[in-house]
Amino acid sequence: MKQSVNENETEILNFVLRERSMAVSEREWRHRLRGYGYAIKETAEGRMVTSVRRGGTLCFLPGQVA
Repeated sequence: MKQSVNENETEILNFVLRERSMAVSEREWRHRLRGYGYAIKETAEGRMVTSVRRGGTLCFLPGQVA
């Protein structure tokens, strides 16, 4: 698993975590993220934030959010 996090990944992760803190449920959180063009993908390595438009992985979510 990738250990280093670049500045762009940090910004995305901060945004995703801020949205999670404002959402009442997991479902609402995913809905809010989709409105901004992000999605959460479950993988064998853990949860990842992906781009809805491009489908690519943007960053991994830390264990406490997973």
